[in-house]
Amino acid sequence: MNITLYNTMTSKKEEFKPINESKVGMYVCGVTVYDYTHIGHGRSSVAFDVIRRFFEYKGYDVTFVKNFTDVDDKIINRANENHELWRDLSERFIKEHDTDMDSLYIKRPTYTPMATKYIEKMINYCERLIEKGNAYSVDGDVYFRVNSFKEYGKLSGRNLEDMMAGARVDVNNKKENPLDFALWKAAKPGEPSWTSPWGQGRPGWHIECSVMSEAILGSHIDIHGGGQDLIFPHHENEIAQSEAISCSTFANYWIHNGFVNINKEKMSKSLNNFFTIRDILKICHPEALRLLFLMTHYRQPLEYSEDKLKEASSSLHRIYIFLDEVSHLTGSKKGKNMEQEICDMKGHFIKEFEEAMNDDFNTPKAVAAIFEIVRMGNTIIAGKPDTDSAEYLKEVSSYIFDIVSKVLGIINHSADEWYKSNLKIPVSEVETLIAKRAEARKNKDFALADSVRAELAEKGVEIIDTLDGTRFRTLV
Repeated sequence: MNITLYNTMTSKKEEFKPINESKVGMYVCGVTVYDYTHIGHGRSSVAFDVIRRFFEYKGYDVTFVKNFTDVDDKIINRANENHELWRDLSERFIKEHDTDMDSLYIKRPTYTPMATKYIEKMINYCERLIEKGNAYSVDGDVYFRVNSFKEYGKLSGRNLEDMMAGARVDVNNKKENPLDFALWKAAKPGEPSWTSPWGQGRPGWHIECSVMSEAILGSHIDIHGGGQDLIFPHHENEIAQSEAISCSTFANYWIHNGFVNINKEKMSKSLNNFFTIRDILKICHPEALRLLFLMTHYRQPLEYSEDKLKEASSSLHRIYIFLDEVSHLTGSKKGKNMEQEICDMKGHFIKEFEEAMNDDFNTPKAVAAIFEIVRMGNTIIAGKPDTDSAEYLKEVSSYIFDIVSKVLGIINHSADEWYKSNLKIPVSEVETLIAKRAEARKNKDFALADSVRAELAEKGVEIIDTLDGTRFRTLV
């Protein structure tokens, strides 16, 4: 089955057909680096990371480009507030961004271009648009003539005449049309600037992505993506300037992820419902936040709350308990041969998982397939398999969860690693208490042994006694 995806341009699902066989060129708009990344950035980054991972799982060679806007009004203003150089601030927050993305198991893009490294190409881009009559310069600024691109509004579904009728009188009377947008901005006192044919200045926001995308992927790409808030005007303007230059389609498919809502309202600093990724990771494991993102389809609004985060943590815990049980399963010579049931489990997962992901990267259904496997696996364990079946179950479980890790970016640890990473007390303290309980049991001091078990439970630790000794799990 081939991949189908929802194309914002056509407002429908379409079968993915690459420009070049077995290759995918994918550009996603990145962040403006003036602050720490927030949960909205995390949601978008995980969505496109999973899309990229699934294409790779299907055998495509993916070139994934995600830019940094490293010069911008917000960067300049924040740097002035901090009494630091704008370049120092942007470099610092690029590093902080990468730290946050790494913590969420997001693969580094193939290329991470910075806008300031492409200034000459942006100047050349402006010159090409002026030569073609799509842009004009005035007093050091360069503007794109929206009227020169007849299909303006085709991505957002907006009509140019309606936009013109509803446009307020622009305070900038330099423009020929209030809807014309800046390609190049004349320098203001104290701001960073570069030499251009129109004087000192810096690029506008929209031109950055068009230039970096063309420079790395070419003028015609497979996929362009970003958040829904970028559809207009950013992506609409990218299309206008890119297609005006190339006279051909800019991107075959446009993919946009939904917003993050807090208490049913869109997250924003003005509403004081704003959470950074590192704030959230103080109260949960990174895989829990990633799973929370995956449990909502990427195109739908995501409702965030601490309760939903706890549900995601509990769901992960169920998976790791299953993997823990499998890893310690030995079976017996007198057990039941359950190899057919295990083979069916493997086939069921591959079918359900791939059908879900092929259908516009439906991660909620893919996650549901994982929990169905956990249910089937637990049933097999309860059926007391023989030794060979136990080994086969380990092999199949490893195969399944290797796919889960590679595509969804969760279940990246052994059960033992998961438990240790979720401990609220040092591992050494757990081991000391387990040894104390073992000694008490050896001395038949069962009251002390029970009190140690209770003490561990209060600290969020469950202990399991087996013929091979005692092991522990964290409680969620």
